[in-house]
Amino acid sequence: MTFFDLARKNAWRKPLRTLLLMVCIAVAFLIYGLAASFVAGAQGAAGASDELLGVMSATGRTQPLPMALMPRIAADPEVAAVGYMTRMRGFIEVEKNVVAVSAVDPGLLMSVNGKELGLTADLVDAIGQARENVLVGRALADAQGWTAGQRIAVTTFDIAKQDGSRDWRFEIAGIFEGENASTDTYFMIGRYDYVNAVRARGKDTVDAFIVRPQASAVPDLAAHIDQLFANSAAPTRTQSEKQFLEAFLRQYADIGMIVNLVTGAAFVTVLMIVVNTMVFAVRERLFEIGVLKTLGFSQTRIVALILGETLFVFAIGGGCGLALAKLATVFAGPNLGLVFSPLVFAKALAILLVLGFATGALPALNAIRTPIINAFRSR
Repeated sequence: MTFFDLARKNAWRKPLRTLLLMVCIAVAFLIYGLAASFVAGAQGAAGASDELLGVMSATGRTQPLPMALMPRIAADPEVAAVGYMTRMRGFIEVEKNVVAVSAVDPGLLMSVNGKELGLTADLVDAIGQARENVLVGRALADAQGWTAGQRIAVTTFDIAKQDGSRDWRFEIAGIFEGENASTDTYFMIGRYDYVNAVRARGKDTVDAFIVRPQASAVPDLAAHIDQLFANSAAPTRTQSEKQFLEAFLRQYADIGMIVNLVTGAAFVTVLMIVVNTMVFAVRERLFEIGVLKTLGFSQTRIVALILGETLFVFAIGGGCGLALAKLATVFAGPNLGLVFSPLVFAKALAILLVLGFATGALPALNAIRTPIINAFRSR
């Protein structure tokens, strides 16, 4: 019998008890996986950029900026590329089915963050063939069941057409995939010239300018841009994409802190349950531990045997919980903004190992400190 077989058989000595422990651990790691995936998706922990800058109005994100600001931003020697965007929010068929359309200049968008969005020259050419053409992100296309060539209608909440209608009709010219799985692709890319020509108000204004700095200019460029328009009629506030998403969420709550409190409470509960159970489990086997000591097992091997048992329980339970969290992000992630990134998995694995060692430490210490004669008396 190998060392692993011995640890496994000890863990399954009381199958019901072991199964219940695994279920508790799986639930805790399922909660952690879903919560951490939500934070990664909502705050852009894995997909948001620290380099791309967004220039918005200092008076609020709903206040548009005049297009006249763009030449001054582009003239800055620390700016590598600049684009612009007007955001349209609306719904498809029913108000609960909310979608967003970013109206842009496709060529400028390609030069600013085309790589991050997974844009190609063919996609840019496709959207340029007609003003009503749009590119749809893969997450949105999968959620809605859309394909290239399909015609859709978006009823907007905030942007009306000149005839008073809020129904905007588009044709899907292509689907962009995003640079990686953590990239937000739950939106559409439309043409600014079409939206600007047809909308009733806000002509020649944008919601934000998107700036890609020169490689060495990231730390100072945001303050420099804001300084350019500090005394103008349209003062600006410039932030990185990641800073903007985090600040936006903090308007409602500190999501990261809430998630840490919830998952922390779950893990502390699991830690107390498993430690208590393992202490009793080892106490039941004191006679066997005494026999192992008599046969020449060292204290190190006995500690390793007990730690191996707890790690086995955590590996099965935690693995099942994380697998369920991953499945949830695959099937519901595009709609809920869940991103089960490699960073989330790495943190979960580290927590699993720490908890596994922590729960086995106390029963292992009790086992090696029990004299052989006392262990034999426990029979």
